[in-house]
Amino acid sequence: MKKIFLTAMPYAAIAFLSLKPISDPLPIGAVIPKADVKMKNIDGNEVSLSDVKGKNGLLVMFSCNTCPYVIKNQGRTSEACNYASGKDIGVILLNSNESARNDGDSFDEMKEYAKKQNYSWKYAVDKNSELANAFGANRTPECYLFDKNGKLVYHGAIDDNAGNAADVSRKHLVIAIDEMLAGKEVSQKLSRSVGCAIKRFGD
Repeated sequence: MKKIFLTAMPYAAIAFLSLKPISDPLPIGAVIPKADVKMKNIDGNEVSLSDVKGKNGLLVMFSCNTCPYVIKNQGRTSEACNYASGKDIGVILLNSNESARNDGDSFDEMKEYAKKQNYSWKYAVDKNSELANAFGANRTPECYLFDKNGKLVYHGAIDDNAGNAADVSRKHLVIAIDEMLAGKEVSQKLSRSVGCAIKRFGD
């Protein structure tokens, strides 16, 4: 009977009962949210988005160890992150899969995955999905690019074909970086992220 009752309830009521935050996506032009919240990086140190931001901006990517899209497209993630780092843009990947901390997205698994992938940027635990909630992030991978003033200029996917790297016709994130650094308005500010849902606590 309980199952039937919940099924018949409106979506908003179910969300309230599960205590899952409902956030709209961070709008273009918004400042970096939760910029000073300290998170545990894979090196064991505490780090915030303010700490990571470079002189030319900040790239925040919600990611994980376990999503098939993240794993399949890891080369694209590394390419984009290395490109941003080389342009004095701070880079941080956030693992917000709070309900999988005792499984494939544990801190130890994060360290191991980052080592295998030769991460040279920050990869931190987003405890209780606090940053994901503030950003309105829902997928892995999902990218947020901020300019030197901490304003959001691009939100979305790495490129236009998550399913097949060979068929990519537009590298959204790299193009956004180039336009931002050239002082131009980013021509495509939004794109649809394709990947796994972030596993918030209770999922």
